[in-house]
Amino acid sequence: MKTTVDCPCGGGRYTACCGRWHAGAPAPTAVDLMRSRYSAFVLGLADYLLATWHPDKRPAALDLDESPAPKWIGLDVRAHAEDGDQASVEFVARYKVGGRAHRLHETSRFLRIEGKWFYLDGIIDET
Repeated sequence: MKTTVDCPCGGGRYTACCGRWHAGAPAPTAVDLMRSRYSAFVLGLADYLLATWHPDKRPAALDLDESPAPKWIGLDVRAHAEDGDQASVEFVARYKVGGRAHRLHETSRFLRIEGKWFYLDGIIDET
């Protein structure tokens, strides 16, 4: 991806935003990790998603080849809290499937292990 391409998470240019985390640098905050995981969903980076999932909760595989495929159209980080090696991030991710708009409203939990953040799990708000 070129440096002039906007990052899917909305945080600026891809290489200066989520691209560096996708390339292997550890995300310094849970918010950065959550944003990079959203971008990884948009870009189909299943390996990155698995690598940043907490080992105790990580699925054996991740299939991103849904049919029809969602078209991710935006991310809104609503709140975040960090307490030592634990954090939560509330967000809304918007997407379309078959031309119909949807949103995923989730509060995700993260744990930091040896200085590296991992996605643990999330609670979906279905209201």
